[in-house]
Amino acid sequence: MKPSIIVHGGACAIDTDGRVASATSTGGIPRKPAGRVGDSPLVGCGAYADGQAGAASATGWGEKIMAVLLAKTAIDALKSHGDPTEACREAVTAMRSRVDGLLGGIIMVDRKGTVGYHHNTPRMAFGFIEGNTGNKKVAIRV
Repeated sequence: MKPSIIVHGGACAIDTDGRVASATSTGGIPRKPAGRVGDSPLVGCGAYADGQAGAASATGWGEKIMAVLLAKTAIDALKSHGDPTEACREAVTAMRSRVDGLLGGIIMVDRKGTVGYHHNTPRMAFGFIEGNTGNKKVAIRV
């Protein structure tokens, strides 16, 4: 098991014992209605972890992320396909086609420590450290 971590507005990680975790933060949205609850605190929307598959963290337009349970959708795709990047791509594509979700992205780490990410936003900053070798990547999509 290779330890890995990937971060954006949230984080996903796997430790050397194979335990996965995810977290998501929020910056909120300007002029939000009083009492609005975003995707970050809702299980399966902004974050989801499954000890048998991996962990995912989403960011973007919360209403669209909530409508498709984006993080859980990505984990379910990971269970079907086994490739984290393809699972992220499938989840973001589902959000786009099902609820016209144009602003979202997701990061993921699987049970082997392989990271994946995909977004349909103009840019999404993220970074990761993958494996025992400390292979590092930081990217800002512009």
